[in-house]
Amino acid sequence: MSEPGPTTITRREAVLRLASTAAAAAAVGAGVVAFHDRRIVHPGAAPVPDWRVPASGAGVAAAARSTDPAGNVRRAVAALGGIERFVRAGESVLIKPNVGWDRLPEQAADTDPFVVAELVRLCRSAGARRVVVADISCNDPRRCFASSGILAAAGTAGAEVFDARGLRLVPAALSGLAEGLEVVEELLRADRVINVPVVKHHSLSRVTLGMKNWFGVLGAGRNRLHQDIDMAVAELGAIFRPTLTVVDATRVLTANGPVGGSLADVRTVGAVLAATDPVLADAWGAALLGSRPQDLGFIAQAEQRGLGRADLARVAELGTA
Repeated sequence: MSEPGPTTITRREAVLRLASTAAAAAAVGAGVVAFHDRRIVHPGAAPVPDWRVPASGAGVAAAARSTDPAGNVRRAVAALGGIERFVRAGESVLIKPNVGWDRLPEQAADTDPFVVAELVRLCRSAGARRVVVADISCNDPRRCFASSGILAAAGTAGAEVFDARGLRLVPAALSGLAEGLEVVEELLRADRVINVPVVKHHSLSRVTLGMKNWFGVLGAGRNRLHQDIDMAVAELGAIFRPTLTVVDATRVLTANGPVGGSLADVRTVGAVLAATDPVLADAWGAALLGSRPQDLGFIAQAEQRGLGRADLARVAELGTA
């Protein structure tokens, strides 16, 4: 396969699409078992890096609420010590939103474009050498990235935007998952990784959030993981260790996920959470959909693996701006 290249659009297209997206948005601990390292290197398979940063006294999770998605991102990240805690000058950053479906932002099936764009700007402000936004969509990739508003918003903010047509897949060490799965090479090359899921219902796992969002970096055969969805999601959480998880709850999809389509299934929440604990991030998002974290199998398994703690008292609620 040839070297990957970003999906490009003209400046006029970017302005028009971003304006269209803006109009649409305006319209509408104890008991933990020893953790086994799943990033085992097998012959011929690329190792999966650990993108985490050292712990800080700034806290592990903060949620901001307002009608401004970009402002919510800024406040939540600032509460954890600011973007400079997570991204240093000269580093390359991969931002992984959910761009799985050919849906408009107000349908809440994909990550909000203004959340993604603000993260791009923050990384750029910290001196990131390169910011990549990438995902492997379920629907036609060109339409998914255009309809979601992410192509225009992220590109205008200064990111290189890659959909499945420009991504190279390589064998990677995914111990515990189905054999033969490949991973997006851009992900393995990144110095820092920010996982940016949207909060939504899922027909199999009940909710889909950060740990399940890693499905979007896997190649052909990933559907096999649905056979034991809770185990698979927990395994993905053990394999991929992001620098930061930013949960988009600008709008949440309350039913008929993960595809959605009906505005009747969408609830406006106007919140964004930033977290260094991916289990806590998923627990917070699940609670917004009325699911108790302890009732979700993948969260229970992730806690048992020592990946984090689903204690919502650890979330600093910053309130409404």
